[in-house]
Amino acid sequence: MAMKIPDRRVELFTGTGSVDRFSGPATGDERDMLVAMLDAQRAILKLKCFGLGPELALRSVSPSSLSLLGLVRHLADVERRWFRAVLAGHDVELRFSSTDVPEGDFDGTSPDPEIIETSWAAWHAEVAFAGAFVAEATHLDIEGHDPWRGTVSLRWVLIHMIEEYARHNGHADLIRERIDGAVGV
Repeated sequence: MAMKIPDRRVELFTGTGSVDRFSGPATGDERDMLVAMLDAQRAILKLKCFGLGPELALRSVSPSSLSLLGLVRHLADVERRWFRAVLAGHDVELRFSSTDVPEGDFDGTSPDPEIIETSWAAWHAEVAFAGAFVAEATHLDIEGHDPWRGTVSLRWVLIHMIEEYARHNGHADLIRERIDGAVGV
């Protein structure tokens, strides 16, 4: 008997890239599945921001500094930290946050088109670096050292990144609905 999916108040969100969320394998090689799942989560972030300009900087609710643009900047920093700094061992600072300005990823947002463009460019650059790093990795047990977690493997970082995006995509769902009523996954 085929399972019937219950009717819901929302339909699938249909922005550019919507189908990218469901194109990865559901069986097979572990690396392929992890990469596809992370790519799907990245596609959801892009989808939740699709078609917006200055609205990307709108805050969720007071006193929170959470915004879609802040999420883009935060996730650019997270990508940079785990793939570039921890796994690749590059001596780099985060792009938006620092010890002096720990909330710079969120507090530094504004509807200024240059800030929006710079934020997206940073996110795209870090995603591209991560993609190249993973593609060139000989196996998932490559390790790096993180002051917070200690020794971590590429496998752990991929799983953590999926979790990180999934959590923040939940925030993005609510923020986008607040901006223009767009709902769905």
